[in-house]
Amino acid sequence: MITILEAKRAGLLGKQALLPNIVAGVIVGVVALPLSMAFAIASGARPEQGLYTAILGGFMVSTLGGSRVQIAGPTGAFIAILSGITAKYGISGLQVATLMAGFMLVLMGMARMGGVIKFIPAPVIVGFTAGIGVIIFVGQWKDFFGLPPVSGTHFHEKLWHLIQALPHLHPATTILAAVSLLLVVFTPRIRGLRRVPGPLVAMVVATVLQALFQFRGVATIGSAFGGIPHGLPGFALPSVTVAQVIELIGPAFAIAMLGAIESLLSAVVADGMTGTKHDSNQELIGQGLANMATPLFGGFAATGAIARTATNIRNGGNSPLAGIAHTLTLVVIVLFLAPLAANIPLSALSAILFVVAYNMSELKHFAHMLHRAPLADVAILLITFLLTVFTDLVLAVNIGVTLAILQFLRRMSTAVEVQQLSEQELKLELFNQGLFALPKGVLVYEIAGPFFFGAVENFERALLQTHTDPYILILRLRRVPFMDITGLQTLEEVIGKLRKRGVRVMLCEANHRVRGKLAKAGVLALLMEGDYADEFPTVLERADQASHEQGSNPHRLSDYAHSVLKTSQRFFHGHDD
Repeated sequence: MITILEAKRAGLLGKQALLPNIVAGVIVGVVALPLSMAFAIASGARPEQGLYTAILGGFMVSTLGGSRVQIAGPTGAFIAILSGITAKYGISGLQVATLMAGFMLVLMGMARMGGVIKFIPAPVIVGFTAGIGVIIFVGQWKDFFGLPPVSGTHFHEKLWHLIQALPHLHPATTILAAVSLLLVVFTPRIRGLRRVPGPLVAMVVATVLQALFQFRGVATIGSAFGGIPHGLPGFALPSVTVAQVIELIGPAFAIAMLGAIESLLSAVVADGMTGTKHDSNQELIGQGLANMATPLFGGFAATGAIARTATNIRNGGNSPLAGIAHTLTLVVIVLFLAPLAANIPLSALSAILFVVAYNMSELKHFAHMLHRAPLADVAILLITFLLTVFTDLVLAVNIGVTLAILQFLRRMSTAVEVQQLSEQELKLELFNQGLFALPKGVLVYEIAGPFFFGAVENFERALLQTHTDPYILILRLRRVPFMDITGLQTLEEVIGKLRKRGVRVMLCEANHRVRGKLAKAGVLALLMEGDYADEFPTVLERADQASHEQGSNPHRLSDYAHSVLKTSQRFFHGHDD
């Protein structure tokens, strides 16, 4: 009851907040009724299983999640994954995969990965959500037009067979579907009906028409599934084997990843609408516990639903009471109105999913990104979209994220600079040392940016391809926020190569984090090896002599060189620079 306690501390459980949250919950429950059944059927499950998922999953996320206003249940984003799992492993396999996904989500929340998942790049998210929209849209043609069953393993095969079957559409089914689609779209624009959910109006009108006229050949929940059972499901453990668990690791991970992304996106949208801030890690834990529970009571995968969460907020919901009221509304419907569902046409639910698919595709946002985004981001967007449609969502997300990471690394590597500092840039610092010019034989380089594996090439090229070796090379690390192991190893190798060429390297101005990594990697020990300390005066003398030959003041040079050595010694011993 974490969210309830938080809402209580925020003063959102008083009498003045009770009625608005109950009203919002009832409205969301009514909205969730047709959507839950439609998503369940499209996922290969029975319609009542969608209701069970919305009831239990919605209750647990509302009370145990990280957002006070999140509404959870079956969503359209899951259809592409769940239908494939159901087709291959059956509904029991889907429930086992959901149970495993819930466990993964709990682990992700406990590992505090909520903040990381939110940073999946926008081109990947837009690409796969648009791809899912296309899959849902095409997948509903059969029920929308009353087409005969079609075969085909891949999307393009199913699409081609559906196009070939279109001339054999069922007229009454298509008319009911078209009427339902119009009602879903235009109900919010009719004065007096704006607050009534369009999907509910479409489902009720289509059901009444079918009940009155009994159109022949129109598939309904009664003809396809035998109706919805009267009552709530009991507890039942799914049969699980070790071999099944191993085989379902991939599908379970796909459910977990998509569930995490969808729920956190929904929570972010809710934050923007309410001005609050959710706990992303607690949200993952709540989602995980919900997905561990729903398969035990006949349900399947649940996650945060953006549209239902937004509906909750728009109607005054601001605490978990709205989510609980949403759950109770669905319980009442299942207990008392289940027999009425037998006449619900599947074509009406398909019409509802047509609108869901359109909203998911975000065509305007997709087109805007195509025209305005950098070329690399456009490529990632299109690749993710095409892979989602023509292969599968898991592969699409994996490749999309990988490409986005590679693009980010490429940009970061070019942003890291290894620059030799000129006398003009060091003028003030030289003046403070009593110098008017940089001593001959001393070079100062500055590294700016994260020194990671993508940036080492610039570093090596800048330091190892000098035509004239200095006696002393000073590396300033003040603008290096972090180093990875590749950067540390490269720095160590470069120091070794320069030492063989008679060049002594000194490091200074590193932050505490970088300093600790340098010490742990042994770079500082390399710089302070015994032969280095013995040879350093000789190096200073060589630098003094070279400068003296050029007419500089050797006393000043020695002061400067010893000053550098002193700074480095303080650095080696862990003091602030």
